[in-house]
Amino acid sequence: MSQPAVAADLAARIRAGERRALARAITLVESTRPDHRAAAEALLADLLPDTGRSTRIGITGVPGVGKSTFIEAFGLHVIGQGHKVAVLAIDPTSQRTGGSILGDKTRMEELSRHPDAFIRPSPAGTTLGGVARRTREAMLLVEAAGFDVVIVETVGVGQSETAVADMVDLFLLLLPPAGGDELQGIKKGIVELADLIVVNKADGDLLAAARRAVAEYRHALAMLRPASPHWRVPVLSCSAATRSGIPEVWDTVGAYRAALDPSGAIRRRRAEQARAWMWSEIRESLLAAFLAEPAVTAALPELEAGVAAGRATPGTAARSLLERFRSR
Repeated sequence: MSQPAVAADLAARIRAGERRALARAITLVESTRPDHRAAAEALLADLLPDTGRSTRIGITGVPGVGKSTFIEAFGLHVIGQGHKVAVLAIDPTSQRTGGSILGDKTRMEELSRHPDAFIRPSPAGTTLGGVARRTREAMLLVEAAGFDVVIVETVGVGQSETAVADMVDLFLLLLPPAGGDELQGIKKGIVELADLIVVNKADGDLLAAARRAVAEYRHALAMLRPASPHWRVPVLSCSAATRSGIPEVWDTVGAYRAALDPSGAIRRRRAEQARAWMWSEIRESLLAAFLAEPAVTAALPELEAGVAAGRATPGTAARSLLERFRSR
């Protein structure tokens, strides 16, 4: 069967909601083999008219804040409202071994068993931003399969995690029930990107701390200029463990869409994200081609050693490698 025929057959099965076909397609788009990349591009082109109809939510938070527990409680509530939920969970990749835990299905056991949910853990690899390089493409695939709420769970909070904001409609920052000095530890850039802030673990002995944290975060946000004239970032509290406050989080997502959709803000946001995606692909592809060039790989060890030993400046070494790449 020809490559276009394979892509057309896989696309038809994805539209029909075949989970095995969807999983196979995501594996295909994550592959770096040139023939697989060509097949993936053909598949995505076929499915593109069936994408874009979901609510895209990015969720990030410091390690230990309870992201997986929150996503499971949130996803089950959203399904109960008549939606289909896909979770693209990005697991940390070891910089030493390249391995990753890929444990989100075990952490979201109840959600993973639900027929209206689809959970796909993927390794972050070496890609910055807390997201796998092909997360955007996986998002299009799950949309074409009929999932109308797509959640992207990032690795954690850090300066590089903000990339998720460039691929979702709403960026949700999940925070622990702490304030004061700990509030200062949260990256200001992350807070500025957030469309919704939720303080988790607001139950039991931590309930009072959670309420104080909500008040402090609201005060901090009042000092920042809103990213949109149509939306002021709310701060909510919830307990993913007891599932209290979860309906209010989903209602706020709906309020966000209702506030921004009429002005075309979300449509413009997606258009800008598509342009950013194109340039990201250009950068990634150019770097791959650069590192695959024999003249570059031959000179790279010596030039790296020279930079490390202080015999050459990084700029001089970089220009030398680029010259070899340009003159191939």
